[in-house]
Amino acid sequence: MFTNNNNDTLKKTASTAAVNIIGNGTTITGDIKSKGDIRVDGSLNGSVETEGKVVVGQGGVVEGGVICKDADVAGVIKAKITVSQLLSLKSSAKLNGDIVTNKLSIEPGATFTGSCSMGAVIKDIKDVGKTEKREKTA
Repeated sequence: MFTNNNNDTLKKTASTAAVNIIGNGTTITGDIKSKGDIRVDGSLNGSVETEGKVVVGQGGVVEGGVICKDADVAGVIKAKITVSQLLSLKSSAKLNGDIVTNKLSIEPGATFTGSCSMGAVIKDIKDVGKTEKREKTA
């Protein structure tokens, strides 16, 4: 009557829906790879790569590249950010680096220093990495 298939499906869904939080006052040095969402309210000295959403809170600082599906930035990012869907820069955001995204939303008061490529440039995060590697080797 009951099978384990449903339990396996629930476990897979739960693991991909995980939310990872770097709390205020916490400093992490190193790269982070995740399938779930990531929220940074502390400080991260390294890159972030996720299939989910990245949220940088008002007190959050990321000093390394960011690759994700969606991003909301209210804090500081000091590196290139690649977003396959929507990048939202809140009024308190400070971004020093290049932006590669499909859609961009910038609130008045946000600061951005760097170049921006958007629109049809991004189809899939995996394609972006392959394209950059090809350009470097050519």
